[in-house]
Amino acid sequence: MAKLNKLKIFNDPIYGFIRIPNTLIFDLIAHPYFQRLRRISQMGLSYLVYPGAHHTRFHHALGCMHLMQNAVQVLRFKKVEISEDEETGLLCAILLHDIGHGPFSHAMERSIVEGLHHEDISLLFMQELNQEFNGSLSIAIEIFKGDHPKKFLNQLVSSQLDMDRMDYLKRDSFYTGVAEGNVNSERLISMLTVVNGQLAIEEKGTYSVEKFLMARRFMYWQVYLHKTGIVSEQLLIRILQRAKVLLKQGVVVQASKALLFFMTHKIAQGNFNSSVLDQFSNLDDVDILSAIKQWQTHDDFVLSRLSQMVINRRLLKVKMKNSPIDDLNFRKHFNSFKESNSISEEEASYFVFKGKIENTAYNRDNQPISILRKNGKLVDVTKASDHLNLSTMSKKVTKYYICYPK
Repeated sequence: MAKLNKLKIFNDPIYGFIRIPNTLIFDLIAHPYFQRLRRISQMGLSYLVYPGAHHTRFHHALGCMHLMQNAVQVLRFKKVEISEDEETGLLCAILLHDIGHGPFSHAMERSIVEGLHHEDISLLFMQELNQEFNGSLSIAIEIFKGDHPKKFLNQLVSSQLDMDRMDYLKRDSFYTGVAEGNVNSERLISMLTVVNGQLAIEEKGTYSVEKFLMARRFMYWQVYLHKTGIVSEQLLIRILQRAKVLLKQGVVVQASKALLFFMTHKIAQGNFNSSVLDQFSNLDDVDILSAIKQWQTHDDFVLSRLSQMVINRRLLKVKMKNSPIDDLNFRKHFNSFKESNSISEEEASYFVFKGKIENTAYNRDNQPISILRKNGKLVDVTKASDHLNLSTMSKKVTKYYICYPK
């Protein structure tokens, strides 16, 4: 049998050629768990707003690995000690950091499994793979969990200036065509350094960090939390909720084996074992889209109408406000739809609802971004910056919305 060439390259539209550095990384990429990420969209249903946003978690993971290779090279040049094993651990950790995402990424994070974030499921996948690869991922898991003694290794994987954010901002900006989100990841990486075991940015990189935070704020409010994206994701969540209710009532709802498993079993942290992980690994965007296409013609008014809305992009009207939605205004829309369609309160609640969204562009309390002054002192980026609006980015912004049929 011919030997496989495992030192292959990928041609990426963002960075050009991305090389696979070793056979372990090749085998992880080739594994069915990782190949599944080709069928998980990076930005959920954002393509209903930005038609080009069809890129996947597979793209993103490879991009993160590429940036991590560059970061290791830069830090080693600056005499930061990173062993070969630690480098492999870093590359494996960043490659697998999103492997626990369910269908449509964040859109259905709490709809499939209760009380478990995608990071928790990523860790379960990594532990399963570690057994399969005879302990080769032990250092990667240490770094991913933040248990490694070199804290800056974890910060490269998960912090407010990590390889994950540097890639998704640049990549999502490219695929959506929203130029304001484009960040100079190469410049930011070249400014990285380590002080007292913590990741920092050299003072001459301050303006690049400012641009990065401004881009992140813009992308959240104009792209990730776009009102049409919000309502489409809410419809997706409600479709699955309705299907679960009907199944409990004994109504026949057709779906793939993997999707039916999660709709008929209450899965949480306590019972998420290896067999559940195996079921989860068979679940992707295809299961959801296939089911919704079928459910368009279901006898249930709620399930069929919601499914038609998503498939045909005939979404609910959504209004966004800076203050809580007035109850009188909400009841007016609620009662109008309920009466005109002769449906129950419960059924109407799938179509008329309100909620809120929150975002903080920069959190001073959670692994703040440190700037290394020329005098050797570390200061928070908001103090190092002369940008008037940067300090306001650490304040939580809350917006309220109401959704109802047009």
